[in-house]
Amino acid sequence: MAAPSRLPLLQVCFTRVFLLRCTQGFHSEPAVREPAYPPVIPSRTAKSKSAKKRREDDYHSQIRAASSVQDKLRLLTKLQREKYVVYPQTFTLDADRWYQHFTKTVFLPGLPEKFSVGRQVVDKENGKVPAAAGVVDPAVVDENTFSVLRSLVGNGILQENFYLKKRRPFLQKEQEHFVASFLSNLVSSVTNALAKYNPLLKKSSLDFNPEVSFYWVRGERTVTRGHRRGRVDPIRFQINDQPHCQIRVPEQLEEFLPLQESVSAEVPVVNFEPNRLPMFQRQYDNNIFIGSKVTDPCSYGHTQFHLVHDRFKRDRLIKGNLANQIEVRLRANAIASLFAWTGAQAMYQGFWSHEDLTRPFVSQAVVTDGQYFSFFCYQLNTLALTVQTDQNNPRKNICWGTESMRLYEEVKDGEVVGLNDDVLKLLVHFLLNKPQKT
Repeated sequence: MAAPSRLPLLQVCFTRVFLLRCTQGFHSEPAVREPAYPPVIPSRTAKSKSAKKRREDDYHSQIRAASSVQDKLRLLTKLQREKYVVYPQTFTLDADRWYQHFTKTVFLPGLPEKFSVGRQVVDKENGKVPAAAGVVDPAVVDENTFSVLRSLVGNGILQENFYLKKRRPFLQKEQEHFVASFLSNLVSSVTNALAKYNPLLKKSSLDFNPEVSFYWVRGERTVTRGHRRGRVDPIRFQINDQPHCQIRVPEQLEEFLPLQESVSAEVPVVNFEPNRLPMFQRQYDNNIFIGSKVTDPCSYGHTQFHLVHDRFKRDRLIKGNLANQIEVRLRANAIASLFAWTGAQAMYQGFWSHEDLTRPFVSQAVVTDGQYFSFFCYQLNTLALTVQTDQNNPRKNICWGTESMRLYEEVKDGEVVGLNDDVLKLLVHFLLNKPQKT
């Protein structure tokens, strides 16, 4: 009888352990080791690019986590650095191209399609109103109402002319003394007369001499002097505007174009720093303000009315051989003022550069010196104007506008000569603009 073979104990143990490990490998997932230390993140106080990016990310996260619009605006405007102050009415030559670059706005001659009555009110080639094109739809405003509006405008012109002949005003105060009162009476009387045709005007708020402010960032520059010399900073801008009057409404106006629709026009590119305009830097409180507090129910803009200052009147520019700058300065005024007003409205709704618009914001403007009127429409499509957010952003803000149109020729023997009905009809169309559901 053969004796049983004996294996060494070490060999038996090794074989069993090997088989056990092979079996576990086939029937179980490999164990995931938990990190023993927290991830390495950049320092907040270092001077490296990664540290700067971490500070920016923390700042953006803090803004996104703000509990209210007031807190969000406070965080967006709390850092005070030198900024370029943009003046809507400026002496600068060809300022409209610069303002288009600062605000990423394209300018389209004429007005949007919704103001086409008889399918063509404004000639889009040159922005002029053809003769007999501005016909008010009788289903909207009857002839009796329009005749009343015409008489109101005529009486306002005669009243202005009466006080104009009464005594001479102070130097460079003619617009403020005479035309300002005429424009105030014109806006209030026409608005009241059209309130029954546009229910939105009954709930509107009419502000006189309001303060409108907007603060934003566009582009980058290298600090040239001071203790921060060599740092790369964003270029900051501030607009402090004061229109003659403005109409605010509780409901948002209907968009002129869909948000994703593109236009063929391009935004002018200016490769120079803004101080070449010339434009100067100031350091004071950053403000974002539409003319009322955030809690005001009328938080959307309808129409602004701007009065041209005596220094920028048409006859002064013609005497200075600057006739080609008349329309340029009107466009610059409209682009800067409407961008500031419409951008502030969007920020009142919680949008900013890193949380771009989900719907367009629309505003209108009328720029006048008392005799010549220009009409503009603005649609804000984007607030993503920083270097980081504008890299792959195809959206562009759009401004439509007409050339100057003369309201009347002159006042002779107590009568208004050559009163232009097309200007008044276009003003009526502006004030009758309302949301689709209203």
